[in-house]
This record gives sequence, C-alpha cells and structure tokens, in this order.
Amino acid sequence: MKIINKKAKFNFEFLEKEIAGIVLKGTEIKSIRDNKVNFNDSFCYFKDNELWIKNLNISEYFNGNLNNHEPTRERKLLLTKKQLERFKSKLEEKGLTIVPTEIFINDKGFAKIEIALSRGKKTYDKKQIIKENDIKKEMDRELKKYKF
Repeated sequence: MKIINKKAKFNFEFLEKEIAGIVLKGTEIKSIRDNKVNFNDSFCYFKDNELWIKNLNISEYFNGNLNNHEPTRERKLLLTKKQLERFKSKLEEKGLTIVPTEIFINDKGFAKIEIALSRGKKTYDKKQIIKENDIKKEMDRELKKYKF
C-alpha cells in the first residue's frame, strides 16, 4: 500500500530520492493504514542537524480517544548522518528543496517515507506534460473505439 504525492511529481523535477523512517505517535500509524494522509504543501527542512517534515496532514484516527494525535504536527525523519550531510550540502544550492513523494508500510509494518531532493519545474514544462497526457488519452480513446 502506497500513498503517492502526485502534485509533487507534477510541480518538481526529482534529482535524488531516499527512503527515511518517520517518528509517529500511536494513532498516526493507524490513520496511515487507512490512507488518511494529505501531502498538500508539505516539505522537509533542517533544524538542529535533524530533518523534519512540515505540513504533512495525517488525519485523526476515527476510533481514537483523548490520546489522538494532532494532524499537522511536525514529524522527525530518521536518516543516517551520512545521508543527512549529503542532503544538507546539496540543499545549499539555489532552487533546491526536499519534498515527500510517497508514504508506505514496509514488510515489517513500519511506516516509511520517500523523500526527494528536487527542483521546481517551470510553467512551460508543466504545459508540455499536460499536452503529452492529452495526446496519450486521445490515442487511447481511438484505440478503444476500434477494439472489439
């Protein structure tokens, strides 16, 4: 089960991807298993040589009680020192940011998040992608019309 950030794929060009662990509270993992995650405007930043994710909305668990989590709290990402240093050095370049691309549950039952070092796309790049998708859809319609 994967929850994919489609908006990031449209708005950013991914240069480098990495899989990180994420520090969660009890009811957050249950909400992730129910696909209650929203990536709107979420991004990663460094604070005290640690990588944090902001604006990742994990909805409250429906069957939670008073100990339910706050949906938009900042969450710490778990990476090795080597990975953190590499991201930090590359992040100093102008125009680069770290965005989450997908969240998934691994074989052991832990929630993992794939993050990508990325650069924003220009408007004409986005228009080109829309044009290519429209052409592809039109070709698929024509093929279905002549299929039996």
